[in-house]
Amino acid sequence: MIKKLIFALSFIMAITITAQKINDTDAVTAAAEKLRTAMISGEKSALESLILPELTYGHSGGHIDDAREFVEKLVTKKSDFLTIDTTNQTVQIVGNTAIVRHHFYATTADAGKAPGDVTLDILLVWAKVKNDWKLLARQAVKAEKKK
Repeated sequence: MIKKLIFALSFIMAITITAQKINDTDAVTAAAEKLRTAMISGEKSALESLILPELTYGHSGGHIDDAREFVEKLVTKKSDFLTIDTTNQTVQIVGNTAIVRHHFYATTADAGKAPGDVTLDILLVWAKVKNDWKLLARQAVKAEKKK
Protein backbone atom coordinates (compact mmCIF):
# COMPACT_ATOMS: atom_id res chain seq x y z
CA MET A 1 0.00 0.00 0.00
CA ILE A 2 2.78 2.44 0.90
CA LYS A 3 4.58 1.62 -2.36
CA LYS A 4 1.44 2.49 -4.32
CA LEU A 5 1.06 5.76 -2.41
CA ILE A 6 4.70 6.71 -3.04
CA PHE A 7 4.31 5.85 -6.72
CA ALA A 8 1.13 7.92 -7.00
CA LEU A 9 2.74 10.93 -5.29
CA SER A 10 5.81 10.64 -7.54
CA PHE A 11 3.59 10.51 -10.60
CA ILE A 12 1.64 13.58 -9.49
CA MET A 13 4.87 15.50 -8.82
CA ALA A 14 6.21 14.60 -12.28
CA ILE A 15 3.01 15.82 -13.93
CA THR A 16 3.09 19.04 -11.89
CA ILE A 17 6.72 19.75 -12.81
CA THR A 18 6.02 19.08 -16.49
CA ALA A 19 2.97 21.35 -16.43
CA GLN A 20 5.00 24.09 -14.73
CA LYS A 21 7.68 23.91 -17.45
CA ILE A 22 4.99 24.15 -20.14
CA ASN A 23 3.49 27.19 -18.41
CA ASP A 24 6.95 28.75 -18.04
CA THR A 25 7.67 28.09 -21.72
CA ASP A 26 4.46 29.88 -22.66
CA ALA A 27 5.29 32.77 -20.31
CA VAL A 28 8.81 33.15 -21.74
CA THR A 29 7.44 33.02 -25.28
CA ALA A 30 4.97 35.77 -24.36
CA ALA A 31 7.74 37.86 -22.75
CA ALA A 32 9.90 37.51 -25.88
CA GLU A 33 6.95 38.68 -27.99
CA LYS A 34 6.39 41.67 -25.68
CA LEU A 35 10.07 42.54 -26.04
CA ARG A 36 9.79 42.38 -29.84
CA THR A 37 6.84 44.77 -29.90
CA ALA A 38 8.40 47.08 -27.28
CA MET A 39 11.58 47.34 -29.36
CA ILE A 40 9.48 48.47 -32.33
CA SER A 41 7.40 50.96 -30.33
CA GLY A 42 10.31 52.32 -28.31
CA GLU A 43 7.96 52.79 -25.35
CA LYS A 44 10.17 53.32 -22.32
CA SER A 45 7.87 51.83 -19.69
CA ALA A 46 7.23 48.72 -21.78
CA LEU A 47 10.97 48.20 -22.31
CA GLU A 48 11.84 48.78 -18.66
CA SER A 49 9.15 46.37 -17.48
CA LEU A 50 10.79 43.52 -19.41
CA ILE A 51 14.43 43.87 -18.35
CA LEU A 52 16.58 43.54 -15.27
CA PRO A 53 18.81 46.44 -14.17
CA GLU A 54 21.79 44.08 -14.70
CA LEU A 55 20.96 43.60 -18.39
CA THR A 56 23.91 43.06 -20.71
CA TYR A 57 22.83 43.55 -24.34
CA GLY A 58 25.41 42.44 -26.90
CA HIS A 59 25.30 43.67 -30.48
CA SER A 60 26.60 41.70 -33.45
CA GLY A 61 29.27 44.36 -34.02
CA GLY A 62 30.73 43.81 -30.56
CA HIS A 63 29.30 46.77 -28.61
CA ILE A 64 27.62 45.90 -25.33
CA ASP A 65 24.84 48.06 -23.88
CA ASP A 66 23.77 48.12 -20.26
CA ALA A 67 20.09 48.43 -19.35
CA ARG A 68 20.11 52.24 -19.51
CA GLU A 69 21.77 52.35 -22.95
CA PHE A 70 19.48 49.68 -24.33
CA VAL A 71 16.35 51.61 -23.36
CA GLU A 72 17.74 55.03 -24.28
CA LYS A 73 18.73 53.98 -27.81
CA LEU A 74 15.25 52.67 -28.56
CA VAL A 75 13.38 55.57 -26.93
CA THR A 76 15.45 58.22 -28.76
CA LYS A 77 15.29 56.27 -32.05
CA LYS A 78 19.07 56.00 -32.23
CA SER A 79 18.09 52.38 -32.79
CA ASP A 80 14.78 52.47 -34.64
CA PHE A 81 13.17 49.21 -35.68
CA LEU A 82 10.34 49.58 -38.19
CA THR A 83 9.74 45.83 -38.26
CA ILE A 84 11.10 42.83 -36.39
CA ASP A 85 10.28 39.27 -37.36
CA THR A 86 11.57 36.21 -35.55
CA THR A 87 11.60 32.62 -36.75
CA ASN A 88 12.81 29.22 -35.58
CA GLN A 89 12.46 30.19 -31.94
CA THR A 90 13.36 27.67 -29.26
CA VAL A 91 12.83 28.01 -25.52
CA GLN A 92 14.67 25.93 -22.95
CA ILE A 93 13.84 26.25 -19.25
CA VAL A 94 16.57 25.43 -16.72
CA GLY A 95 15.34 26.12 -13.20
CA ASN A 96 14.59 29.86 -12.99
CA THR A 97 16.47 30.63 -16.19
CA ALA A 98 15.24 30.47 -19.77
CA ILE A 99 17.37 30.30 -22.89
CA VAL A 100 15.71 31.59 -26.04
CA ARG A 101 17.25 31.38 -29.50
CA HIS A 102 15.77 32.70 -32.72
CA HIS A 103 16.52 34.19 -36.10
CA PHE A 104 15.90 37.93 -36.19
CA TYR A 105 14.98 39.91 -39.30
CA ALA A 106 14.37 43.63 -39.07
CA THR A 107 14.08 46.80 -41.08
CA THR A 108 15.63 49.83 -39.45
CA ALA A 109 15.54 53.62 -39.71
CA ASP A 110 18.22 54.51 -37.14
CA ALA A 111 18.69 58.23 -36.57
CA GLY A 112 21.42 59.58 -38.83
CA LYS A 113 21.70 56.42 -40.90
CA ALA A 114 20.23 55.12 -44.13
CA PRO A 115 17.37 52.61 -43.79
CA GLY A 116 18.64 49.09 -43.45
CA ASP A 117 17.87 45.43 -43.16
CA VAL A 118 19.22 43.31 -40.33
CA THR A 119 19.55 39.52 -40.28
CA LEU A 120 20.86 38.10 -37.01
CA ASP A 121 20.86 35.03 -34.83
CA ILE A 122 19.91 35.93 -31.25
CA LEU A 123 20.45 34.38 -27.84
CA LEU A 124 18.27 35.72 -25.01
CA VAL A 125 18.68 34.77 -21.36
CA TRP A 126 15.62 35.35 -19.18
CA ALA A 127 15.49 35.10 -15.39
CA LYS A 128 12.35 34.33 -13.43
CA VAL A 129 11.77 37.01 -10.80
CA LYS A 130 8.80 36.10 -8.61
CA ASN A 131 6.26 35.18 -11.32
CA ASP A 132 7.67 37.33 -14.13
CA TRP A 133 10.35 36.63 -16.71
CA LYS A 134 12.89 39.45 -17.15
CA LEU A 135 15.61 39.78 -19.76
CA LEU A 136 19.06 39.39 -18.21
CA ALA A 137 21.25 39.01 -21.30
CA ARG A 138 21.11 39.18 -25.07
CA GLN A 139 23.76 38.40 -27.65
CA ALA A 140 23.45 38.81 -31.40
CA VAL A 141 25.64 37.35 -34.11
CA LYS A 142 25.47 38.06 -37.81
CA ALA A 143 23.55 35.40 -39.67
CA GLU A 144 24.72 34.23 -43.07
CA LYS A 145 21.28 34.26 -44.65
CA LYS A 146 17.59 34.30 -43.86
CA LYS A 147 16.58 30.92 -42.45
